[in-house]
Order: sequence, then C-alpha cells, then structure tokens
Amino acid sequence: MIAAAAAMEVPTIISAVFLARRSRNDQSEEAGFGTPWREILLNGSIVLLVGVFAIGAITGKDGYVEIAPFIDEPFKGALCLFLLDMGLVAGRELRQVRGVLSPALIGFGLYMPMISAAIGLGAGLLIGLDSGGLALLAVLAASASYIAVPAAMRLALPEAKPSIYLTLSLAITFPFNLSIGIPIYLAAANWLV
Repeated sequence: MIAAAAAMEVPTIISAVFLARRSRNDQSEEAGFGTPWREILLNGSIVLLVGVFAIGAITGKDGYVEIAPFIDEPFKGALCLFLLDMGLVAGRELRQVRGVLSPALIGFGLYMPMISAAIGLGAGLLIGLDSGGLALLAVLAASASYIAVPAAMRLALPEAKPSIYLTLSLAITFPFNLSIGIPIYLAAANWLV
C-alpha cells in the first residue's frame, strides 16, 4: 500500500502540471505529443518518483538493505524539516489568499475525499482486496498529498500558492479524514466485503 500511495502521486502531478499549462492558454501547445507533454512527463518530480520505483524493482530487498542506513534515518529528519519549511511558506502567504479560500473551495476539500474513497473502494473490490485492504485503499485514495505533490508543485509550478493547497490538504482534508472519513471508509469496506 505504501507503493500504491507513491504510485498515485505520479498521475496527480502529471494532471496538475497539465491543467496549469492548459489554463495558461499557451499558444505553443498542440494536441499532439509535443513539447508540453515532454515537459510534463520529464518533469523532475515525475522522473524522480518513477526512477525510485525502477531502482527498487531492479535492486529488490537486497539492494534496499545496503542503502537503508542512507535512506531510513535521514528521511525522517529531512521530512520534518521539509514539512516545517512548507508550513512557513504557507503561513507567510496565508494573509494574501484569505479571500481565495471560498466556501466552495473548502467544500471541495471535504467532498472530494469522499468521491476518491468511493473510487478506491470500487477499485479495491475489482482486484479482490479483503476488508482491511479495501479500507486502506479507500483511505489512501481519499487522502490529500502531504509530501510528494506539494514538493513537486513547488518546483514545477512556482506560481502556485502553497497557502491554498497546503491549507486545503492539511487543515481541511486531513482532519476530516481522521475524524469522519476513516470511520466511514472502514464501515463501507466492511459492508461491501
């Protein structure tokens, strides 16, 4: 499921970059597989995520054991620093986007997890997961990205406002999922299985 969560980040990043480029109404964009698609698919964040999967598939467990001291412990500290930095960035810009966080946008942060969880439940049923796996897939599908996508957006779309996407994911969707969403997803998974 950890790999599934990371794999779900790739289409999210591709979609976000594609939608941002499309909304700019670039005259250079064409319908074919031209420069815009090349830029989207070769975005550093996408290449990094896909590359990590490829390296993991090639090296397997033995390869991981060899590099674990370099990855496991430092990751926790780097993650804390990254999240602190993202919080500072969002906090600095929060005053500028007060009017942008409309009731409709806040509502999106509440109803989209339910839609995504329903899709996750359906996908889990199709692949034959048990109730625990089904519930976990629904939670992953309903979750907002707290690490990979914010980092990717910060690099790929510097004009995007972290105060909006971090506020929605960390202050709206995350608490909703913890308090209301997870019990609903678990009950739905048990009912479906």
